[in-house]
Amino acid sequence: QVQLVESGGGLVQAGGSLRLSCAASGPTFSSYTMAWFRQAPGKEREFAAAIPWTGSSTRYANSVKGRFTISRDNAKNTVYLQMNSLKPEDTAVYYCAALRYGSTSNVNQHQYNLWGQGTQVTVSS
Repeated sequence: QVQLVESGGGLVQAGGSLRLSCAASGPTFSSYTMAWFRQAPGKEREFAAAIPWTGSSTRYANSVKGRFTISRDNAKNTVYLQMNSLKPEDTAVYYCAALRYGSTSNVNQHQYNLWGQGTQVTVSS
């Protein structure tokens, strides 16, 4: 069973950048599609980005496309979310999620069965 631990959140000014990391335990990380979701106060958890276990493609929510980049390093059992040109509306708790095999068509949170504890990202105006 893969366990996930996020890091890299914090406070940043609008226009700034942050890189989130999600470290996974277990020998089967390379067989998991990985995704980032986020949840702002008072809002539903929403999809941000995904990268399949093959690493062959990526998918982004329209709200982050062109600003965020998801990547993975299977040798380090880690998935990253590089966030550039941050906006106050990006403020949220960011969660890493995993689904065995899967694909970039998996953008619904209910499709993912493994979750990290979340890391807070706050963007000030």
